Amino acid sequence: MSKSQSDHYTPRAVGTPDSLEYRLYLESGGSPISIWHDVPLYSDDDKQVLNMVVEIPRWSNAKFEISRNEAFNPIKQDIKDDRARFVRNLFPYKGYIWNYGALPGTWEDPSHVHPDTEHPGDNDPLDALEIGERVAYTGQIKRVKVLGVMALLDEGATDWKIIVIDINDPCASKVNGIADVQQQFPGLLEATRDWFKFYKVPDGKKPNKIALNEEFKDQQ
Repeated sequence: MSKSQSDHYTPRAVGTPDSLEYRLYLESGGSPISIWHDVPLYSDDDKQVLNMVVEIPRWSNAKFEISRNEAFNPIKQDIKDDRARFVRNLFPYKGYIWNYGALPGTWEDPSHVHPDTEHPGDNDPLDALEIGERVAYTGQIKRVKVLGVMALLDEGATDWKIIVIDINDPCASKVNGIADVQQQFPGLLEATRDWFKFYKVPDGKKPNKIALNEEFKDQQ
């Protein structure tokens, strides 16, 4: 088994958590690197395993994201009304129900209208939902394989959600597509669909829409 990709990078936090100044950087060989541009998308020569940057650990509420416009693209807490942003608990869930993060080196082009969703990209890296059993940590680099995708329409933009699993998870060998997820993780896809539809409702917003007839699709 190959060495964990996380062993190549060291997270370094600056500032106080839950503050506007908090930033988490990644270092390699003692020097800072760009989380978005310097971490390779693929973790193997065959391009079957991807690197995922964990922004938000499962069951937590603080909304972290890669900063697209700052040097080295650190992870910061999202800001709303000059306050650090938290996602409200959506009954019966506690915070985020997967390890949530991004695929480095990717970008959803806001000038391109996707023919399947009829909406432009959201100007962010592709989001990844890691469904394995281990709770990750912010800044962790997980080696994952893609299982499928869901197309969220968030405030008029296409916001793809890529379903992945850590290749070292005990269930990884049993899941290779959406049907396998349904069998090995019963209820998770339905919970994922409901979570993204309604997670902004506690803040007074309308439910989100999901493209592709609200269906999950296998990787192509």
